[in-house]
Amino acid sequence: MECEICHGSRWKSVTVDGVERLTRCDCWREELVAQTLKSAGIPAQYKRAELANFEGRGSNLKMDAYRAATKFADSFPVVDKGILFYGPHGVGKTHLAVGILRQVIRERGARGFFFETRELLRMVRDTYNRTVDERELDVLSPVLKADLLVLDDLGAEKASEWTQETLGMVVNARYNARRPTIVTTNLDDDLGNDDPLSFIWQIGARTRSRLKEMCDWVRISGVDVREVPVDAPPEKLASWEKTSPAAKPEVPKRKGMARARLKDSGAQYELNWSGGKAGNK
Repeated sequence: MECEICHGSRWKSVTVDGVERLTRCDCWREELVAQTLKSAGIPAQYKRAELANFEGRGSNLKMDAYRAATKFADSFPVVDKGILFYGPHGVGKTHLAVGILRQVIRERGARGFFFETRELLRMVRDTYNRTVDERELDVLSPVLKADLLVLDDLGAEKASEWTQETLGMVVNARYNARRPTIVTTNLDDDLGNDDPLSFIWQIGARTRSRLKEMCDWVRISGVDVREVPVDAPPEKLASWEKTSPAAKPEVPKRKGMARARLKDSGAQYELNWSGGKAGNK
C-alpha cells in the first residue's frame, strides 16, 4: 500500500524554523528495518521471539538473563561487552539472543546477523569446493563487520583444529574491532579441560580467553521448555527430572583433533585445510 504522506517518494516535507525542508519519510525507515530484519538470517522457528515475550517465571537465573539481555538492548550501541548465554538445552538462550537482535535492528538501525555455528562452518567449508564461486572472505565478511553478531549454539560443531581456528579468527576479528557479539552455548566452564563439553576442549584456551574479556558470561538454567511447558503442574516437572534424558545429558566420547591451518594476512583471511576437505576427519 502506497504511503499516504509521501505517496511512494520516500521523502516528506517538514518545516524547521520557518523553512520548509525535505527529509526521509517514516515509511522509508520502516521499509529499511524490514529489509534488515529479513536479511539478518533469523530462523523461522524464532520469528516470534522477542524480549517482551520471554518466559522466565520459576527461575532466578532466567530472570537474571532476561535483565542482562534487556539492559544490553536498551543501551546499544553504547555497550562495552557482548553477552555469552550458557546453560542446558531448552532454557531460552536463543530466544533472548534473537530478542536482542530484533530490538537493536528495529530501534537502533543496526546491521545484525544470526548464524548457527555449524551452518557458518559449513558455509566456509563449501568455499573449498571448486564448483562454488565464493571465497572464505565473502562468507565471513558480514560475520566480521556486523554491528551485532549472534553466534548460536557454539560447541555443537565437531571439535577439530580447523573449527577451533576458524571460530577463533571470527572471535578475534570482532574482539580487535570492538564489535559486540552475542553467543549461546551448551558448553560448561566448570568442567575439566579434558571434558568434551568444556570450553577449553571445544574452542581452545585462546578463544575462551577472548570471550571472557569481550562478553559478560550469563548462566541460564531450568527445565527444557520444549518438553515441559512453563505452566506445567509440579508432578510433570518431577516426572521430567526423573525420566527425561535431557535432565541428565550424556557426555560424548573424546575424539582426536583433526589438523588444520589458518592464515591471517591483514584484512584477508585464508582458511587452508592441510589434509583434504576442510573440516572432515
